[in-house]
Amino acid sequence: MNIEILPREKVFRDPVHNYIPVRYRVILDLINSPEMQRLRRIHQLGVANTVFQGAEHTRFTHSLGVYEVAQEICDNFAQNYPSQTPGDGLWDDSERLVALCAALLHDIGHGAYSHTFEHIFNTDHEAITRQILTSPDTTVNKVLRTVAPDFPEKVASVIDHSYPNPQVVQMISSQIDADRMDYLLRDAYNTGTNYGLFDLTRILRVMRPYAGGIAFEPNGMHAVEDYIVSRFQMYQQIYFHPVSRGMEVVLTGILQRAKELYEDDAFAPEFTPTLLLPFFEGKFDLPDYLALDDGVLTTYFHYWEKHPDPILADLSARFLNRQPLKSAAFNSATAHLLPEMAALVDEAGFDSHYYSARNSSFDLPYDQYDPTSASPKTQIEIMEDDNTLEELSTLSPLVGAITGKVTGDERFYFPKAMLTPADSPDYKPVYGQFQRYLSSGHVIDPAIYGQD
Repeated sequence: MNIEILPREKVFRDPVHNYIPVRYRVILDLINSPEMQRLRRIHQLGVANTVFQGAEHTRFTHSLGVYEVAQEICDNFAQNYPSQTPGDGLWDDSERLVALCAALLHDIGHGAYSHTFEHIFNTDHEAITRQILTSPDTTVNKVLRTVAPDFPEKVASVIDHSYPNPQVVQMISSQIDADRMDYLLRDAYNTGTNYGLFDLTRILRVMRPYAGGIAFEPNGMHAVEDYIVSRFQMYQQIYFHPVSRGMEVVLTGILQRAKELYEDDAFAPEFTPTLLLPFFEGKFDLPDYLALDDGVLTTYFHYWEKHPDPILADLSARFLNRQPLKSAAFNSATAHLLPEMAALVDEAGFDSHYYSARNSSFDLPYDQYDPTSASPKTQIEIMEDDNTLEELSTLSPLVGAITGKVTGDERFYFPKAMLTPADSPDYKPVYGQFQRYLSSGHVIDPAIYGQD
């Protein structure tokens, strides 16, 4: 392999990791590639900045952070667990570069407004990541091939979990990996929350390689527990925040309405979103995908505020001016109320296809390995002094208590007008009917559904 070391290391100043050093020419060239620079224009947390105003960080800053965490893991392994003989299960530092490149590039396939766009247009950011790495037409591929002709495929195989060394794969993707450790700390920092914090330094110190992947020393178990609890709290308080989800529902409505207007040949020509047409038609290619970012879509939303279609114009204005839909939690006992509530949304003058929605957000904080699962998760192993392995939840009562416990909720979203007080001049009888469904069905605590 051709591995060029920079004559002087480059450093990036980072609010989470302080200095992030770059020592390899290939890493610096990847960072400077157009495909990586596009990530500067895609928010890491999508629309969460409408709730947590500091959440303006991007996929680019997160990618650099994952690279740095992977670099620290490699440094620890090379210093403390260097391979002495082939197959001894210790760290072979010749794997460092493929691990660092995979860490840096793991999110490169994310699109504009990430998951919402992916849902509407049936894109797959993981498949697109692989395509960016392996297509001879991308700068990323050209840079990777300067290392070796087969290097792009090697990096792609780490990201899709087919790389033969489980240590490298688990470093980038497992239940405690460089990706998750960076985004928890970075998202906590940028949202101004403390419950996403954990002792990264300690966790990195107690990680160790073995033949089957990565394990943790017993004296670091409490740091790992803290990480799992932090992840659980971040999902409940940040990633599943009901107002962020309300903005995502509005965003979904915009893209869905624009797509349907185009399919019905009802899109006003002067408002045609040229860069979105390949997606409306289902015939996009990689350059089409890479031409989009959050800013491009937001610019279209500004144009569409004046679109003659009242639904598209109104939804665009709601998104730009932060007017999320309100929500009520529901469960299996109250789900039967939702068709009636959607009908009342229609009766109030809103098209329930765009102004109401069911939204589910669930997460599994920690799960034991189940080979029969559709997506089996790598379990967290504690390596005892005699080199035997124990799965974390069998040693930790705290982790055991949340293992396999799915958390989250289902919510029904609707326009804020449906909560108009009876003494308001804008009040309609249908609003009262809607509110009676909320209270009589015990759908949600009334103190919660009106909050911003």
